Amino acid sequence: MNTQPQKLDPISLEIISNSLRSIADECFVALMRSAFSTNIKERNDHSIVIVDKSGRLVVQAAMTLPIHIASMGGMMKSVLSKYGSDIHEGDIFVANDPYVAGGTHLPDINYAMPLFVGGELAAFVCNIAHHADIGGMVPGSMAGGMTEIFQEGLRIPAVKLFSRGELQTDVMDILMLNVRVPEERKGDHNAQIASCKLGARRFQEVVDVHGLPKILATFDEIIARTALRMKAAISQIPDGTYEFEDFMDGDGVSTFDIPIHVSITVKGDKICVDFAGTSLQVRGNINTTLNAVQASVCYALIASLDADMPSNQGVLDVVEILAEPGTLLNSVFPAPVAARAHACQRVIDVVLGAISKALPEHVIAAANGANTTAVFSGNDPRNGKPYVYFETLGGGMGARAHKDGKDGVQVGITNTSNLPVESIEQEYPLRVIEYCFVEDSGGAGRQRGGMGLRRVLTPVGHECVFNGAGERFRYQPWGLFGGEAGKSGQFILRCGPNETRLDDKPNEVPVPQGTNIVVETPGAGGYGCAAERQADSVLLDQDSGKFSPTFIQKYYGHVKRET
Repeated sequence: MNTQPQKLDPISLEIISNSLRSIADECFVALMRSAFSTNIKERNDHSIVIVDKSGRLVVQAAMTLPIHIASMGGMMKSVLSKYGSDIHEGDIFVANDPYVAGGTHLPDINYAMPLFVGGELAAFVCNIAHHADIGGMVPGSMAGGMTEIFQEGLRIPAVKLFSRGELQTDVMDILMLNVRVPEERKGDHNAQIASCKLGARRFQEVVDVHGLPKILATFDEIIARTALRMKAAISQIPDGTYEFEDFMDGDGVSTFDIPIHVSITVKGDKICVDFAGTSLQVRGNINTTLNAVQASVCYALIASLDADMPSNQGVLDVVEILAEPGTLLNSVFPAPVAARAHACQRVIDVVLGAISKALPEHVIAAANGANTTAVFSGNDPRNGKPYVYFETLGGGMGARAHKDGKDGVQVGITNTSNLPVESIEQEYPLRVIEYCFVEDSGGAGRQRGGMGLRRVLTPVGHECVFNGAGERFRYQPWGLFGGEAGKSGQFILRCGPNETRLDDKPNEVPVPQGTNIVVETPGAGGYGCAAERQADSVLLDQDSGKFSPTFIQKYYGHVKRET
């Protein structure tokens, strides 16, 4: 079979590109509909990509999470390095480890299936899903207080879960033995396996229509054209060096006020993002590996320069990123990394903060800048079985030059949904007492920041355990160009009229029946001076119930309603 790449006309390129994206989208939906855990089937904490045989990312599903791109790209490097020519039709690889398998944290389990055409390796279909538990010292595997990766759960190097189509039952047995709620985990693994196999079938169908040479040519064209588009976007930024600094609240163990510093240098269509001046890696689990930082930086650049640009190898190859090994943003073994998304969200904030000095109308003020994590676990009194409810909640999106920030949404490198109340109460022995926006949490400004979320939960018929991880609980989401900061988040233990504020990264908090856990996520910063806000917008704020009269008076003064 002739598999040499060939030139493509624009129409064929567009048709084949859309066919590949359709494969990724269908695999995404199949995984979502087949999964057992609410974190995947309801919140969509999973992603799909197609990569070429050398491991280059070609296309991703529309709903893919930006941070997952890092994990799947890292896994492919590990698979190709470890197995080389020992890759066969029917193999399926699984991995999660950040240090030996290219992952970013252990709950994200990566799958990769080689796609063969006529006996020759042509590509891979990959997926990743965040499992609600991967073992370790606490349910959910995500709480504060962990000081080395061994405490965070089961570490999986790149291994074959299927070899030439045969399930390696001993590998699956190890995966199931080391997790809580193994029945749910097995269901999620099976959903990932099914998604891979669907991708293989659909890829063959596209090859049957267009031929492999055109598919390979499309791979090259997609990546090359995206690289050119990224360079053109970078050229919008005036030449120069732009700096910004922000601080993480703390690592959940012993370190507070942790700096993240960025210096962005632009010359023509070249860009270098240098994190010199950022903290050394810390004892707690907010460290992150460099591939996750790469995903975060590229997301921020796409969002601010060309929001419709596809995210693939063409973007990753163009952007130079520097971070010294052993620092917060390029941690080395055995640093814990479970809550790495908090640092990644702050990376996005500082990159946007730096770009605001060059292209002020292209960026937003600081968003909630967190991945507020809440994990409830215990034994379900309805059936006596253990459960783990894991969720990361959205918050405020930063205000823009001409629009208010969005309320109660996921921002930055996450693209998940907030779990519906009905799903929580159906799946778990928990009751949602309150679910609303946090009053006064959006920073005032010419355009106001988005609102944080409040969710209050209580166990039903049993005592449960709460673990959490919050950021922007001390350092507020900053405003831009005179805009006010958004409100910080918090965790509260409420028993009757008595309230106790919990640590920002609480670990194994007992929650007796009749006691409530209050989760409040951060709001977001405003854009422009509050005095410039239009009177009709202030009146809408006032009538919405999202802002108190005191807040309105403080930042906007008295606004007359027209009669």
